[in-house]
Amino acid sequence: MKTIDFWFDPISPYAYLAFERLPEAMQGLSYRVDYRPIVFGALLKAFEHKGPAEIEPKRAWTFRQTHWLAHRAGIAMDTPARHPFNPIALSRLAWASAPAGSTPSRYVCERVLRHVWRGGADAEEPSRLAALRAELAPGLDPASDEIKQRLRDATDAALARGIFGVPTLGIDDRLFWGFDALDMAAAFLRGDPWFDAPHWQREGAVRPGLKRG
Repeated sequence: MKTIDFWFDPISPYAYLAFERLPEAMQGLSYRVDYRPIVFGALLKAFEHKGPAEIEPKRAWTFRQTHWLAHRAGIAMDTPARHPFNPIALSRLAWASAPAGSTPSRYVCERVLRHVWRGGADAEEPSRLAALRAELAPGLDPASDEIKQRLRDATDAALARGIFGVPTLGIDDRLFWGFDALDMAAAFLRGDPWFDAPHWQREGAVRPGLKRG
C-alpha cells in the first residue's frame, strides 16, 4: 500500500476540488492518505511569487475555471464571501484535531474545506470559526505554541521537499501539483510504464534559457 501525502491550504479552490475528487480518481487502488495542511503564503514568499487572487485578471479566471471544473465534476462549490482571507486559523484547527505524531483525518479536512467552499459565507466569521472549533477540537487551543509549530513544521517540510503550490500530492519521491494532476498521480500508482521511461528525469532537467533581469 502506497502513502499519498496531500499538501493543501484551505484558501485554495483547487485544493478543495482535488480533495473532493481524490477518492474517485484513486478508485480501485490500494493507498492511504496523510493530509498535511500548510501555509500557501509561505510558499509564495519563498518563491517570490504572487497568489492567483493577488493578480486581478488571474483571480477572475481562477474562480471562473474552478467553478467550471466543479460543475463538470459534479462537486458543490460556492466562493466564500471574502477571498483572499487569512486561512491560518483553519489550518491550525486541522492540526489541533490530530493527536501528536499523526495528521488530520479526512473528516476533519473535509469539514475545514467545506467550511470555506460551501455556502458562500465568510470563512473567518468569528461565530462560524468558534462552532467549527467546538466540533473538531473541543477544549483545545489551536493558537497554542505547539499547534503553531506543527503548522510551521509541515510548511517547512513542504518547502524542503520542493513543493511550490497547492494542492500537491507526494508519492514516493514524486510530486504531482494541482487538481489536474490527480489522474497522473493515479497512473503512477497503477504502475504506468511511462514513469519508468526517461520522460520524468529528462523533462525535469534544468535547461539553459532566457532569464529576466
